[in-house]
Amino acid sequence: METSLRLRGGGGGASQDGLRIHAKEKLPIASNALLQAHGEIHASTGAPTYLALLLRNFYPRLSANLGLGLAIHFHNNQLAWDDFSYTLRANKAIIPFPSNALLGINLKGRLLADKHFKPTTRTAAVELAWTILDLKRGQDVRLKLGYQLLHKMPYFQLRENNWTFNAYMDGKWDVRFDLMDVAS
Repeated sequence: METSLRLRGGGGGASQDGLRIHAKEKLPIASNALLQAHGEIHASTGAPTYLALLLRNFYPRLSANLGLGLAIHFHNNQLAWDDFSYTLRANKAIIPFPSNALLGINLKGRLLADKHFKPTTRTAAVELAWTILDLKRGQDVRLKLGYQLLHKMPYFQLRENNWTFNAYMDGKWDVRFDLMDVAS
């Protein structure tokens, strides 16, 4: 099981800002498919913020993946049927420079729908990603410059082996600290 501490700020909403504890388990179900279960709790209240289940399919020849799932969102420690949502997400990697496979472009899309399958949130992004292997011995770094197409919002990501920092042009930010994997 993968666990991480996640800290978010700049959003102005107490339910989203602050420290959260996140856990994720990936269960292989076929050669190119897995079932991903994940959830998180707010560290200051101990209350769950969401639980999710996602079926992910990988298409290696296309450098793409597709996910379909269900999420339950908790607000003020309460769960209601209205807090269920459906998720559809897709990613496609493009290597524009075959001589340098560590520099690429990612296309991402996500659609969230309510319990009646009415779309509630759409996101689409394009990213320029650069992976630097062994920046220091045993330390890999990935830099991403992205642009959210529907929200017209540039963002930046810096990822190291054990942590990730994201910054958005609207002042929001988040950081993730990966903890040791917990044996299943």
